[in-house]
Amino acid sequence: MKYEEFYDFIVKVHSIAKIGLTYSKDPYAIDNYKELNEISREMLEKFMEVKFDKPSMFTKEVYPTPNISVRTLIGSNNKILLVREANSGLWSFPGGWAELYDSPKTAAYNEVVQETGAEPEITRLIGVIDRLPHKTNKSVPEYVLIFEGTIKDEDFSKHCHEITEVQFFDIDKLPEMSRKLTKEELDIIIDAYKNKKVIFD
Repeated sequence: MKYEEFYDFIVKVHSIAKIGLTYSKDPYAIDNYKELNEISREMLEKFMEVKFDKPSMFTKEVYPTPNISVRTLIGSNNKILLVREANSGLWSFPGGWAELYDSPKTAAYNEVVQETGAEPEITRLIGVIDRLPHKTNKSVPEYVLIFEGTIKDEDFSKHCHEITEVQFFDIDKLPEMSRKLTKEELDIIIDAYKNKKVIFD
């Protein structure tokens, strides 16, 4: 295994542990995530010959910046592909938080694969939306990177457990959408998609 591959592996384990500690409710899983967190932290310290006892990307004390998420609009014959979220029962564009060390395009690609089960091609950046807490019901500042894409194979049988359904809808008759984007944001994104515009705050 190459140096870079080993480093990427440790960082991936460490980031999974952090995510697990943030979202898991199961006490046994939390114990496992704590152990993974400590082991990967120790490995990173030894591997990089540094001590993570000062602000860094691996601690909560890092200089505060907006979170980054990605969403992808996939269209076909005046229809848009949406995924139904298991936790809310509402619909959204495929997407989620960008993973550490993924490029924006890779993050968008991976989220579409996970949430639809199909392989996409990310074709362009529609724009960036600044989701500040005072502008939306979000609790943290967030930049949403909006992409456009296509689907190579419309086999949606392998979507992840967070999604219950994958379906195309008429672009002008969308179902009730997730609160992850406001009505105003949705209108701006759809308009930019239709008219091949680039949007940014």
